[in-house]
Amino acid sequence: MAKILILFAHPALEKSRIHAGLLKNIKGTQGVTLHDLYEVYPDLNVDADREQALLLQHDIILFQHPFYWYSAPAIIKQWQDLVLEHGWAYGHTGKALSGKRMGNVISTGGSQQSYTVGGHHGYTIHDFLLPFRQTARLCNMEYLPPFVIHGTHRLKRQDLPFCCMQYRETLEALRDDKYTPAMLQEAVYLNDLIAQTSDSN
Repeated sequence: MAKILILFAHPALEKSRIHAGLLKNIKGTQGVTLHDLYEVYPDLNVDADREQALLLQHDIILFQHPFYWYSAPAIIKQWQDLVLEHGWAYGHTGKALSGKRMGNVISTGGSQQSYTVGGHHGYTIHDFLLPFRQTARLCNMEYLPPFVIHGTHRLKRQDLPFCCMQYRETLEALRDDKYTPAMLQEAVYLNDLIAQTSDSN
């Protein structure tokens, strides 16, 4: 069973029904550690040694955050700058994270159609996540397809439980290694794989 570390970052969680719902639904999931960066480091003074120790204890690292300006809240960049040190995470002697998996869990107000070459934003979510993909590559990690919740501003109250259920099932499938390399390579979003694993049970 793989151990999953969720590096959560939302500077205004009290205003977010989406992420509040996701967190509530995965609470207590076996093999999943939730690490709220803004709660632990309200002054952004990230403890690199503590974070590196957490990374070593887990197999899958997921950055969960709203998709702010095509990226992530500021503390995630601060975390990356301080924790992913040369000689530890990358470089000739930086092999600490080799073989682990990394990915993003994001929410965005835009529809999936708006994140296409011909859509409002002009690029796909995959394109915008290039810095994360390259970070994983540099650190000898496998980058997973993202888990994405689109259209959060228009999401109806009755739709939220389905998104929360999808997220929990996705984490459980990752934990239990239910996704084959071929499935992960072909998937645009991790969300897309839920039906496939459900059908195989």
